[in-house]
Amino acid sequence: MEEISLNDINLLDIGNEIQLGGTIWTGKGLAFITLVPDKEEDLTNLKLLPMSLEDWEKFLRQTDLLETEILEQDPSGKIVKAIYRKSQRQIDAYLQWAIFKKDNYTCRYCGRTGIPLTVDHIVLWEEGGPTIELNLLSSCKQCNKDRGRMQFEDWLNSEDYKRKSQNLPLNIKVANSQKLNDIPQIKTMLVKNIRSR
Repeated sequence: MEEISLNDINLLDIGNEIQLGGTIWTGKGLAFITLVPDKEEDLTNLKLLPMSLEDWEKFLRQTDLLETEILEQDPSGKIVKAIYRKSQRQIDAYLQWAIFKKDNYTCRYCGRTGIPLTVDHIVLWEEGGPTIELNLLSSCKQCNKDRGRMQFEDWLNSEDYKRKSQNLPLNIKVANSQKLNDIPQIKTMLVKNIRSR
């Protein structure tokens, strides 16, 4: 099996464009892979990523935590670090279910129902997009992955979205387009001066 190194991938893509697709299990003379349902990945391109303990630490931190520095100016105009913290990528369950209910438990991008949903930030979380109802939509895992870190307007104009949204009712397509009008208001609420490590 071909090997790659941690340097061959952008660590910031982990948890965004590159997501968990399954697991490998070993023991009692067995070794097998289980895949997450609805994964459409091509396993013919499977590669081995050997990692040291230090690499594992970086990798796992990226999957669940974002280290952030919030910078501000002191009275002399010098930029100083005001806060350093780790923030989890998790969204409050109450807010998450409110978004699912608002969107009728349906993916706003492909219209599928009866599948696991995620909450997608219109203005990207990585860019300081606030985790508030105005900035959130229901998305199936596959659509969320396909959008990745694409800007919302670019996503709505992409061939991928156009293909996925073919079966969406017209009112949902229009509602998605109208979310573009909310972006200036959302951007006034950004968590400013965040730099991810």
